[in-house]
Amino acid sequence: ETNILVFDMGGGTFDVSVLAIQDSVFEVKATAGDPHLGGEDFDNRILSHCISDFRRKFGVDPTRNQRALRRLRTQCERAKRQLSTQTSVTIEVDSLHDGNDFSLRLSRAKFEELCMDYFKKVMEPVEQCLKDSNLPQKAISDIVMVGGSTRIPKVQELIKGHFSGKELCKSINPDEAVAYGAAVQAAIVSGQGHEDVQNMLLLDVAPLSLGIETAGGMMQVLIERNSTVPTSKSQDFTTFEDYQDHVDISVYEGERAMVKDNNFLGKFTLKDIPKSLRGVPKIQVTFTIDTNGILQVSAEDAKSQKKSEIQIANEKGRLSQNDIQRMLQEAEQHKGEDEISRGDLLAKEELKVYMQRFEKGFKDIDESKLLPKDRERLEGKLSDAQKWLESEGLKAGKPEFEAKQKELQAAINTVMLRINRAQAEFWDQQVVQHEGEKSIADGGFILQCGVDIRDLFEDPQ
Repeated sequence: ETNILVFDMGGGTFDVSVLAIQDSVFEVKATAGDPHLGGEDFDNRILSHCISDFRRKFGVDPTRNQRALRRLRTQCERAKRQLSTQTSVTIEVDSLHDGNDFSLRLSRAKFEELCMDYFKKVMEPVEQCLKDSNLPQKAISDIVMVGGSTRIPKVQELIKGHFSGKELCKSINPDEAVAYGAAVQAAIVSGQGHEDVQNMLLLDVAPLSLGIETAGGMMQVLIERNSTVPTSKSQDFTTFEDYQDHVDISVYEGERAMVKDNNFLGKFTLKDIPKSLRGVPKIQVTFTIDTNGILQVSAEDAKSQKKSEIQIANEKGRLSQNDIQRMLQEAEQHKGEDEISRGDLLAKEELKVYMQRFEKGFKDIDESKLLPKDRERLEGKLSDAQKWLESEGLKAGKPEFEAKQKELQAAINTVMLRINRAQAEFWDQQVVQHEGEKSIADGGFILQCGVDIRDLFEDPQ
């Protein structure tokens, strides 16, 4: 197996891919890039330098003259290309603005100084791509340079330096590489051409993570970014409320913790599922991506075998390469705050689930077995917790939610342990004798309401 890195920098965008090649199978291991970095950015830096020089020399601003700017930009682009083979060039434009001729000598060193922040920036996607592919630098056998901007000596120098002086593969004209690839793909699709081409197999990767919306608007990922396609992944989910007869499945792509920050792809509904308590139904959600990149999402209820699905083609709501790179950058920028938001939301949902179990547990106890003051105290604690969720809970974080849950646990511990110790025979009568479960006297824990008393209180020891 041979691992290669493809470094593609054109006029407006920049992409890096790591591929593993074995026989005629090309597997994309990872992709990364920057949709806002390319040759035009270098042109703009030279242009800004020339405008500043013109203002200094003539005391007038040429930026209000659009024709003058177009003429100057053309010469700046030409100078950039020439600096790939020459150490200095002269930028000249006759009668650029108000009859003033413009001339500027630009060295390669000055050009590199003007664009140094951009040059350093190109290494970030390279490092990210290696990280995502789980490959060390030394595992890369060849580095293929694609796109006109890869001719810039400083770009080549940085890439070689990053890979310990490894020689770059320049056997393909950087401007023609895309045409080569298009020709190979056309031969594969048409079924014509050399036998070696027909035996080629390209295994691509999912550019963004794919998942569904869960409680609280969280993103639950099923297929992770850079997973090799075709692929299929399944995961079990359940209902969030008692006696639900349907569930809505909303599909998203993206790397953010909350679906509101990701790209919505589609939605479908699984109907007529048997009504039962929350958490009881078992619903299997399956994501499948085929070789053409078409996404199939299905949901099936295990008990009724009711099933529903949706198909999402590449062109249906999917993001462009530029949008994908933008979302990856945003995800990296907000990674820390996303982790905090996810932790806060998980703690909040755990508190809400505990409150529901708390209420079911003590309300199922016979009136004669629970002192009125204890019932009032527990109901008061629940009411206070609900009011807190609707007020302070709106801006609370994980520590506050966890503290509120411990407060409820402390309240019910006192009551439950007293009842358990004083009236063990009552608990024994309440236990449902399911197959494989024991009575309370023998270590059983299930109440008639279906609640496991171990979920309601902690061992004070």
